[in-house]
Amino acid sequence: MVELAGRRLYLCTADRPDLEAFLEACIRGGVDLVQLRDKRLDARPLLARARLAARVCRDHGVPFVLNDRPDLALGCGANGVHVGQDDAPPALARRILGPGAIVGLSTHAPAELDGAADEPVDYLSAGPVNATPTKPGRPGTGTGYLAYAAGHARVPWFVTGGVTPSSVGAMATAGATRFVVVRYLTEAEDPEGNARRLRAAIDAACGG
Repeated sequence: MVELAGRRLYLCTADRPDLEAFLEACIRGGVDLVQLRDKRLDARPLLARARLAARVCRDHGVPFVLNDRPDLALGCGANGVHVGQDDAPPALARRILGPGAIVGLSTHAPAELDGAADEPVDYLSAGPVNATPTKPGRPGTGTGYLAYAAGHARVPWFVTGGVTPSSVGAMATAGATRFVVVRYLTEAEDPEGNARRLRAAIDAACGG
């Protein structure tokens, strides 16, 4: 079983032509958990790209999870899978991947977080704190939801939605200690530099 307790900076990225170099740059900058989330690729091309990502992460000692598809996570050698509220149930993902795999679950409201207490999950995500193009049509939860997660989550949890060096302080004050980043790295001209700046802000805010 992969230990999540010390993981603080979680990259969620779609496929991209420079995926290998991009992941390596982000990991050098301080990313310590990676998810490939691509809604456009069909199963076979997604499997091929996930295998590449899994290899890069394995070479650097960083856990890798695939979004939505526990079957493809098994096929690509991922450490686990991340599912949403409308995806394959965590119990099914656990049966497919086994007891040693990572199973993560998105939550967006207190009722969803409370319901996760009965699910076989290793971590939760909480958010998005701020509305984001990654989740079109979903309003931001605000930092109040983070305070709820800090007081009620029974497994490690990661905040999502607008994570940047300037936002992590308020998120940490609300109780967050682990952070999912998307656009601050995926849209960066210098992903390694941005990852270093973000990791430094997280460590400063959370006593790293």
